[in-house]
Amino acid sequence: MTDVAILGTGSYVPERVVSNDEAGAAAGVDDAWITGKTAIARRRWAAGHQATSDLATAAARAALASAGITPADVTVIVVATSTPDRPQPPTAAYVQHNLRATDAAAFDVNAVCSSEVFALSAAEGLLARRGGHALVVGADLYSRILNPADRRTVVLFGDGAGAMVLGPGTGGRIRHLVLHTFGDLADLIQVPGGGSRRPLDGPALADGAQYFTMDGRGVRRFVEDRLPQLTKQFLHEAGVVPDDIAHFIPHQANGVMLDTVFADLALPNAVMHLTLTDLGNTGAASIPITLDHAARTGALHRGDLILLAGFGGGMSAGFALVQW
Repeated sequence: MTDVAILGTGSYVPERVVSNDEAGAAAGVDDAWITGKTAIARRRWAAGHQATSDLATAAARAALASAGITPADVTVIVVATSTPDRPQPPTAAYVQHNLRATDAAAFDVNAVCSSEVFALSAAEGLLARRGGHALVVGADLYSRILNPADRRTVVLFGDGAGAMVLGPGTGGRIRHLVLHTFGDLADLIQVPGGGSRRPLDGPALADGAQYFTMDGRGVRRFVEDRLPQLTKQFLHEAGVVPDDIAHFIPHQANGVMLDTVFADLALPNAVMHLTLTDLGNTGAASIPITLDHAARTGALHRGDLILLAGFGGGMSAGFALVQW
């Protein structure tokens, strides 16, 4: 077994900026309503020719440059996404091909908005036993699966990708990881059609089964009731106290909800990092995008303890403790 660390980070967001008024027009809501409910001011949506693998590839290249390694050095690629290019093959296969990382095994992980932490755990476990370098990429393109008339969802999401390079090291060491799934709540977040349960035939399309759906109240109740307890349990298992945490990087779901959760966590010395004001909820990309932003702006210092907290469909939650 060897220590696995985050050696470099990168991110990519599309060029197109979408205002609240534009995003909410078909749903009958405006900037004031969206900002008050979510603290989101704008987001990025992908161009028509872009797919999830394109966003993921751009973020991966930035992370490789940050880490100072080449695609030939990568032994595994894990793409965290719930909006793959296609149901098959894995989006990671396209990323591997785009990078010419021919020696890398490549696969996808889907735990919806917790996917990046789940993917991080999978890659960390592989490297701890086999060595080498891994690319862990969170990428989602939700603008393609949103119902423009559903104000509960269409105003929340942006498109983007974030990436981490993992390898042997001390700075950026991954100290602890824990994953949770609560399958009894699986239907709170879903895309009803497109799988073996309900293929996308004519009736399914007529019902809008291709769109992302969310029980907003149920999700908020899950996050506000369970996330503080799960976080405190995680810190105890990791052998640290809340005062030790310098940075809190949560999934960028909803700024108003996160303010409530952060207060309940009682992390007195921690800074909560947010990118959702400008980028919205970027799904599995939100944690690595936010980590990359914090790293590139000089907010992270050697030895700082960083708490990554993902939560999303499944329902799922994942936590990682990183010592920068």
